[in-house]
Amino acid sequence: MRKLRHQILTAVAMGLFAAVGAMAQQTAAPLPSPAGNSTQPANVAAKSTEIPSGTKVLLALRSAVNTKTAKPGDGVYLLSSFPVVVDGHVAIPAGVYVQGVIDQVVRPGRVKGRAAVRMHFTSMIFPNGSVVTIPGVVNSLPGSDGPRVQDDEGTIQQASSKGKDAGTIAQGTIEGASIGTIGGAVTGHPVAGAGYGALAGGAAGLIYTLFTRGNEVVLNTGEGVEMVLQRPMTITQANLTGPDVAGQATIVPSAQQPMAKPKSNILCPLGGLGCP
Repeated sequence: MRKLRHQILTAVAMGLFAAVGAMAQQTAAPLPSPAGNSTQPANVAAKSTEIPSGTKVLLALRSAVNTKTAKPGDGVYLLSSFPVVVDGHVAIPAGVYVQGVIDQVVRPGRVKGRAAVRMHFTSMIFPNGSVVTIPGVVNSLPGSDGPRVQDDEGTIQQASSKGKDAGTIAQGTIEGASIGTIGGAVTGHPVAGAGYGALAGGAAGLIYTLFTRGNEVVLNTGEGVEMVLQRPMTITQANLTGPDVAGQATIVPSAQQPMAKPKSNILCPLGGLGCP
């Protein structure tokens, strides 16, 4: 009888050990992932948009450029001010940072020669921190009444100062004639005095223009710069995901989330009316 009881207890114990082992194996096994989730990151990264060459991107300067102080190698910092749409989708949103570099600076001459500056763009920095190399140069300066883009390399050249120089000489001639007339009237030769004074004033104006440089190229902060892509540029979906332009994660409200019930901080005396 004792032997039979021992056999029964042994069989029950072995059954319990087998059940516990099976449960442990089920717990350690990884749960199957939903269909399609395993390839989702790869699909997101694989989606891309090619922006064709010749596409124009409107930018705004975040740092001023002045040929009086600029030098080759200086950085240029801008911000996209209008989105670029390709195939019905936004490929470059507004608020993307753009970085460039100055290649050449030409100061204006005293006798001839206009101020000029040439730059090109190097990289585009998206709000989520991803960086894309860009093959872009300056195409135009929208709204500018002074500097103009002169060639396909994006050289920005200041307008001619011939009108200003002529005005300076003319002003000197008028002032010299007035002074000469007064001096000639004192000596009894007002006409001759006016002639000599005009010649002296015109010469003074000419000398002034010869010793004065022309206008510098000055691009102020906030001024518009239109960039053109010289080669196609590829933007992936990964560049457009993540934080928004303000640097904060995009929050999408859900209608399924219940509103939290406010907690009451009012103390209620025990047994009072309306107290739980």
